[in-house]
Amino acid sequence: MDSLPLKGLRVIDASTILAGPLCGQILGDYGADVIKVEHPSRGDNMRGHGGSKDGVPLWWKEISRNKRTVALDLKAAEGAAVLRRLAATADVLVENFRPGTLERWGIGPDVLHELNPRLVVVRLTGFGQTGPYANRPGFGTLAEAMSGFADLTGEADRPPTLPAFGLADSICGIAASSAVMMALWHRQNSGRGQVIDMNILLPIMTAVGPSPTVYQQLGIVEERHGNRSTNNAPRNTYRTSDGKWVAISTSAQRIAERVMELVGHPEVVGEPWFQSGRGRAQHVELLDAYVGDWIAERTREEVLVAFTEAGAAIAPVYNAKDLVEDPHVRETQMLREVDDEDLGPMLQHDVLWRMSESPGRIRFTGRALGQDTDSVLAELGYDEQEIAELRKHEVIR
Repeated sequence: MDSLPLKGLRVIDASTILAGPLCGQILGDYGADVIKVEHPSRGDNMRGHGGSKDGVPLWWKEISRNKRTVALDLKAAEGAAVLRRLAATADVLVENFRPGTLERWGIGPDVLHELNPRLVVVRLTGFGQTGPYANRPGFGTLAEAMSGFADLTGEADRPPTLPAFGLADSICGIAASSAVMMALWHRQNSGRGQVIDMNILLPIMTAVGPSPTVYQQLGIVEERHGNRSTNNAPRNTYRTSDGKWVAISTSAQRIAERVMELVGHPEVVGEPWFQSGRGRAQHVELLDAYVGDWIAERTREEVLVAFTEAGAAIAPVYNAKDLVEDPHVRETQMLREVDDEDLGPMLQHDVLWRMSESPGRIRFTGRALGQDTDSVLAELGYDEQEIAELRKHEVIR
């Protein structure tokens, strides 16, 4: 019995780097029939991101898994006509063109809703469909800068730090998949689809935390403190005697007490200032010195064992090799080996949510540009001659 929860849902993924494709990936992981629409010659720029093996893009294999691919020129009138026909059969459309682009091509939400009033249209842009920045190019890097993330990340005496990966886009893609499900629930009760105006900036602003509220209420602009926290201490990364790194957190009071008892300084536990995270943060130099000195005298394995036995919160600072080899990651299959038609067995992140009754799964990996064009068009009623004519005019591939 196939228990995929979104089986029967059709999603058109007409988006590119990275938030939209991730939203489509998540929906596909849980059973949606996701049809990836790409330009016939350029494809999705995601095909050129990240490493490749024998010319095969590795990130593409994950971000476009569980998606059928259709190569279609939406700017051409014939291509827009195909998209309208496809949208009439769909439940969700995900797109991230500049505001007004789909309208110019005759495939804006108003047109699509005339054909299919139940369609949910997710519009992903850098800054939203309205406002003074609406028409600016929008990328995750810009959102990471504007959200406050970069300003709060890094050492106090060093430049603001951007992440080395698509953080803002990824947060937005996950948020967009949640928004889709809310819109579908609304449709179940109302019978109507709607337009979701998603921007990359707001989700990462939310993740960064209440800095705007703190400024509005207290007039305080929070500053970066490296790996330390203004909310609790000790909280940092610490180097072990074998040159490796660990991270500890003391968000819970009892955890902080266990850490200081373990490193041989139980006397601080009774201090009045130690009784709150903010109080401990005001004595961070003292606490970091105690913890850092203790850790520096031991190997990472010795530190991890001691903290674990003491019931204190700790984790090793991992790279990709460490993750692949970690016994918990392996046993719980957070990374899952799947078969790829080009590369054979390959590791990918498993589906995001472990659901007891309707788990998702990786059915197939990312496919070649236009690999499913003919079969999808045939499902829409195009005959072989019509498909050949579209290919002759380079509308499809």
